[in-house]
Amino acid sequence: MYRFLLSRRWVGLHLLVLVLIPAFFFLGRWQWGRFEERSADSARITANLAAAPVPLDRLDRTGVPVPERDRYRLVTATGRYDPAHELVVRRRTLNSRVGFYVVTPLVTPQGAVLVNRGWVPAGATAETPPQVPAPPTGEVTVTGRLRPAETQDNTGIRNRSGLPSGQILLIDTPRIAEGLPYAVFGGFVELTAQQPQGAPAPELLPPPDVGAGGGLNLAYAVQWWLFIGIAVGGWVLLVRREARDLRTEQVSQTVTVRAAR
Repeated sequence: MYRFLLSRRWVGLHLLVLVLIPAFFFLGRWQWGRFEERSADSARITANLAAAPVPLDRLDRTGVPVPERDRYRLVTATGRYDPAHELVVRRRTLNSRVGFYVVTPLVTPQGAVLVNRGWVPAGATAETPPQVPAPPTGEVTVTGRLRPAETQDNTGIRNRSGLPSGQILLIDTPRIAEGLPYAVFGGFVELTAQQPQGAPAPELLPPPDVGAGGGLNLAYAVQWWLFIGIAVGGWVLLVRREARDLRTEQVSQTVTVRAAR
């Protein structure tokens, strides 16, 4: 009855199912790994945002990259802004509006830290410089989220030369530090508060969207594993249908032969 399973057509179907099962399994495992990775990252960021602020020099040092585990930790620093070396970061959006980030060095006794003071709207044309409020004068204490230096790999933004003076595309701390007359901390601070506040000031950036913590990857993992059941179930269904059709054909032929007698 089931000798048809050895035909060329059915052997090809068997091999296809045997290939699909491990493929679906490993695709599910890959999405599961992404789910675990993103969930751990989400949990770490949430904990860092909820932690009490600590002095900057406890987590960051001059000329040393910020560890990934300290990303978005709240830090404090006290010093004086250096508006002479202020930069604006092109092509940054806030609430779907295109504009600039304002990055100003804050010179402290331990070294200077780049402070992203917030967002300002773009000028009337691409060549018009933005209107940037001046930072507070005198000693300032800032609180903000610690960020590692931006690179093309961690932002997806491609850096290029030929920009107008004072404009950049990435807050690439080591590269910016090459043009500054003092030692610079490895990361930068995304401002959340400062004393004195200063007015007017750039619009502060909202905290990062932690998201679903990889929930979409979990759904994809389950989906790939369900496909294994669909592949096996489809194979069984096709086998049973083929066997039923052959059985019906045999019965029909038997009846025809008997009627002919």
